[in-house]
Amino acid sequence: MNKKPKSLLGTVLALGLFATSAATQAAGWCESGKPVKFAGLNWESGMLLTDVMQIVLKEGYGCATDSLPGNSITMENALSSNDIQVFAEEWVGRSEVWNKAAAAGKVVGVGAPIVGAAEGWYVPRYVVEGDAQRKLEAKAPNLKAITDLAQYAEVFRDQEEPSKGRFYNCPAGWTCELDNSEMLKSYGLEDKFTNFRPGTGPALDAAVLSSYKRGEPILFYYWSPTPLMGQVDLLKLDEKPGVDKTISIQVGLSKDFHEQAPELVAVLEKVNLPIDLLNQNLARMAKERIDSPELAKLFLKQHPDVWRAWVSEEAAQKIDAAL
Repeated sequence: MNKKPKSLLGTVLALGLFATSAATQAAGWCESGKPVKFAGLNWESGMLLTDVMQIVLKEGYGCATDSLPGNSITMENALSSNDIQVFAEEWVGRSEVWNKAAAAGKVVGVGAPIVGAAEGWYVPRYVVEGDAQRKLEAKAPNLKAITDLAQYAEVFRDQEEPSKGRFYNCPAGWTCELDNSEMLKSYGLEDKFTNFRPGTGPALDAAVLSSYKRGEPILFYYWSPTPLMGQVDLLKLDEKPGVDKTISIQVGLSKDFHEQAPELVAVLEKVNLPIDLLNQNLARMAKERIDSPELAKLFLKQHPDVWRAWVSEEAAQKIDAAL
C-alpha cells in the first residue's frame, strides 16, 4: 500500500525538478542573471557597434552587459574560452586565432553588421597625381601598385632610418599588423622600407593627417569604415593579380552563448549599420569629439528606421523609452 504513494511522490519530485530545469533554460541567458560580456574593441567602428549592441540588449532585453578591454587577438582567445560572449566586429578569416577557434567549433560568426568594408595600402592622391591648387608636384607619378614601391622608397624616406622608406603598419597586437608584416616580406620590400608600428590607432591617424596637411608623402595601411576616409583624398595601391581581399565582417559569438541564448543571437544576427551612415557617424565622432557610448545613444535616437528591424516590437518600445 505504501509503495504507490512513494512512487507517485518520486514522480512528482522528478517532474518538478524537470520543470524547474526547463523553466531555467526557457528563461534565457539574461534572465538567469548571467551578464553578456563584450570585447572592448579599440577602433572607432568596433567601439560604436559594441556600444549600440550593448544598449539594445540592456534596454530592450533586460541584459546585464560588460566589456573587457584588450587587443583583438587577446579578445578572440577570450571568446573561444567563453570568457567573453560577443566580438562585435570580427573580420572573418583574417586571424589565425579566429580561424582555429572556428574550425574547432569554439566560436561562431553570425550576421553582417558592416557590408562594403575595404582595407589596403594607401598614399595621398597628390603623391601620384600632384595637386595644382596646393602647388604640389607628383613625386611618384608611376605608382599604381604595391609592386611599384621598390623604386619609390626614397619618396617615403624614414627620418630615423634615411636609407629606407617608412611604411606605417597597424599598431602591434592588431591582426592586420601581422598580415602587413608578411606582405612586406612577400613583396620583397623588407630591405627598402622600415616596418613602423604606431602605438595606437589615433597615433596612426595623427601621422596621416599631419603629413596630409603638410602635403608630404606617406605610405600606410588603412581600412574603411573610418572617420579618416571622409577627411582625406587617398589612392589605394593595387595588389598582385589574383589576390582577393573581399572582407566579410560578422558578429563573433562564443559557442556557449550561441547555443544558450537563441533569443539574443536572433537580434545580433540582424544588426547592420549601412556603411555610408556609419562613416558619417564616425566622422562626427572625430569632428565633434563625441565619445562612443554617447554617439551610440544619438545614433539610436536618430535612426529608429535602422535598428527597429533588429528587435521585437516590445523590445523596441523599451529601447525608445530608455532613450
